[in-house]
Amino acid sequence: MQVNSNKPNGQGIGRLFKALRCTYLGLSAAIKEEAAFRQELALVLILFPLSFVIANDPLHWVALVAVLLLVLVVELINSAIEALTDRVSTDMHILSGRAKDMGSAAVSLTLLIAALVWGVSIYQYVVGVL
Repeated sequence: MQVNSNKPNGQGIGRLFKALRCTYLGLSAAIKEEAAFRQELALVLILFPLSFVIANDPLHWVALVAVLLLVLVVELINSAIEALTDRVSTDMHILSGRAKDMGSAAVSLTLLIAALVWGVSIYQYVVGVL
């Protein structure tokens, strides 16, 4: 039995290339349109090289980089929620405000997680060096 797929992005390797293009477009839009994303990306670009210095082992390095990427992922989701909310209506509405506030809270909690992981790692590095 053959499955007929009417997916707009197709199937197989062609779908992969279309998904990569969508990824590129999404990242480009975030860099161009979202100041918060640009700020967090700058932080990632500063901290990423430092991760090689302060990591105790490969797993520690993965944790340091993963929390940085998580911040970017959650910021992208938050930006998507904000864009979609504004697309539906720019009028003030309690549910639109709630959606945007929850997205912002998600970003803040993710930044807190990253700060905890990086803070403890930097502390351990400094204590180990002294």
